[in-house]
Order: sequence, then structure tokens, then C-alpha cells
Amino acid sequence: MPAAAGQTPHNLPGDVKRNPWRVAAAVCIVCLGLGFVVALYAIGLTDKSAGARDYIEYWAAGQVLVRGGNPFDPETVFQLERANGWDKDFPQVSLSPPIILLLAWPLGHTTPKTGLILWLLASLGCIAASVGIAWRLYGNSQSSLHLVAFAFPPALGCMMAGQLGNFFLLEVALFLYLHRSRPWLAGAALVLFALKPHLFVPCFFVLLLWSAARKDFRVLAGFLASLAACCGIVTLLDPQAWRQYQQMLHSTRITDAFIPTAAVAFRFLVHRQARWLEFLPEAGACLWAVWFFLSRRARWNWLDEGLLLLLVSLACAPYGWYYDQALLFPAILAGLYRAEHSRISLLLFVLIAAAGLAGVFGHIQPTSVYYVWTASAWLLWYIFATWVSRSSAVTSEISAAAV
Repeated sequence: MPAAAGQTPHNLPGDVKRNPWRVAAAVCIVCLGLGFVVALYAIGLTDKSAGARDYIEYWAAGQVLVRGGNPFDPETVFQLERANGWDKDFPQVSLSPPIILLLAWPLGHTTPKTGLILWLLASLGCIAASVGIAWRLYGNSQSSLHLVAFAFPPALGCMMAGQLGNFFLLEVALFLYLHRSRPWLAGAALVLFALKPHLFVPCFFVLLLWSAARKDFRVLAGFLASLAACCGIVTLLDPQAWRQYQQMLHSTRITDAFIPTAAVAFRFLVHRQARWLEFLPEAGACLWAVWFFLSRRARWNWLDEGLLLLLVSLACAPYGWYYDQALLFPAILAGLYRAEHSRISLLLFVLIAAAGLAGVFGHIQPTSVYYVWTASAWLLWYIFATWVSRSSAVTSEISAAAV
């Protein structure tokens, strides 16, 4: 069962005593599994495999950066991408702020295939680490529900595309695990959220209010210190990075494209040219988030109310991709634990996940309208699963009182 309010990962029940032989066996199994995955990637992947994934945008940016060029220049990046298997007629350039160069720079020292293998291993490692953290967060449960992460459609899609969602997943898991015991580290763990801040605006407002209500700003300080350090390193790697990024944004027509979010769909349905319309859902989410926190500030728990806030943030985001939903897994896992005895809840989860898997393995383009409903579906499912759990608890209490 999920941790109760106020519990920390270190005082959860059911801690498993460590047997050195079992630990050694687990380490051997992990090493063998890692070796198998590396061998599989080495045999099955080629340089052209890298060019067929979104990952190529990070590799190309890293190559240009290492050579002293402008990693945000679409034409330069496009030439490298086309030479290494990218078959589209437009460049794949990252719209993330220059902090992305911290991830791209190591790739500038690799071939496309080697870089892809390292990227996929890092993405898989993020999922595995998040699974371990989730297992601890939810009381070292004997259930195997946490292993669903390896088949969670957005996480799988993120790996296949070579995108960032699984890195965000690990950051969410680390924050939930550390925010009470290691607030500085919990804040520092959130630094990559600066790559897609629009996904977390309501969460950031609540983080500010939560810190002020507790008069404890260590989480925010950890985040700002980590962000300042990252910005400093980026400036050392490319002193012109921020100016180059600004120029790229001015020349990019991303707002003319259809992004499969409910906010963009709303704008296209009402008035395609009125771009301000797609920010209305997020503005509403921010107002709701402030009310939601203030009405619960005395008992706020990031493992409960915070998960619902995260789901609302992604459902109302003005810009995002299906792969970004990988970071929702801690919330999805909480819903699964809370309603694991509800057949309807589990059936709905399977249907939503199956539709996502169909999109991922059916190679439906990430820009397709097919994905518009997905973030909202996870939110509605979570609300239903939580309601089922609370209804069951109330029924059990009434039955116990009657006896």
C-alpha cells in the first residue's frame, strides 16, 4: 500500500534485511543483464538506426558543439542529421533551453551508434532506478506492480524515440523519495525540469507555496543552486549558447504546428491563429493548484496530493509529447496500488495502456491527433482509482463498526 501521510521512505514498514549473498547474486544478475542488453544493442543497432530516432537531434547538437559551431543552427544540424540517416525534409532541432547541451556534449565524442547505445542504457537505467525508488516509496510491497514501469507505454515510447521523458521520470521519483530527508538533494534533482518548464508550472507554484508555508526553502535552494551550476557549465562549453538559442526560437515556427495536447486541440478548434488560447488551460490549472494547496496545506503530502497535481500539470500543458508522460508513472503506480482489487479500475488501466502501446508499436507519429486524449485519460483514471480506493475504505470501516 502507498505510504501514509507524513511517512518517510526510511520508516516504512517491511524493510528487507540485507543478506550479503543475496546482494552479491543480485549484482551478478544485474551485470549479466546489462551485458546482454549492451550486446543486443551492439549487434542490432547501426549508425542509421540512430538517424531514425529523435535522439539524432541531441547527437547532432553535441557534434556541432564539440567542433565549435552553433548547436542551435538548424541548417548545420540538419546537414549532420541527413548524413547520418535522418530522412525527413526538415531539421530536428531541440527546443529545450541550452542546459540540454550538458546531455548533448558527451554525445559529441561518439559515433551515432555508440552514442545511441549509451543514451538507451541511460534511459533504461532511469526506468530501473525509478522502479527501485517506487518500490521503497510504497513500503517494499510484495506486489510486482512496480515492474509495470518497464511496459509503461510512454516510457517504452521514450526509449524507442530516444527522448527525455525517462530522465524526468527519475527526477520525479528522486524528489518524492528525498524531499523530507534530503531536501537540498531533492531540489537539485529537479534541475532537468528546466528543459521543459511549461510541463510543471502549476507544480512550481505549489512548490513555492509549500516552501513558504513550512518556512523551509532548502528544496528551492537546491534547485536554484543546481540550475546556476548547470548554466555556468553551459556557458563555459559555449559562451554564445544563450544568444544562439534565442535566435533559433525567433526563427522557429513551432506554434504553427499541431502538438497533440488538449490545450493545442482547444486552440485549433476555437481559433487556430489565437495562440493565447492554448495557455488558458494551464492558467486555469495554476489557479486550481493554488486553491488546492491552500485548502490542504495543513496536511499536504507530495505522495498523495502532489501526484494529482502532477497529472493536472501535464494534462493542461500547452506543449508536450506522449513520451513526456513517462514521468507520470509514480502517480500511475499509486493509483494501481490503491485500486488493485478493483476490476473496473484495472480494466480501464489496461485499455488506456493498450491504446498507448498500439500507438508506440504501430509507429503512429508523435504529432498525430491520436495522442491528444492520453494525458487527460491518465488524470481521469487516477481520480477514479483514488475514488474507488476511498469508497472501499469507507465501506470496510462501516462493516467493521457494524460487527
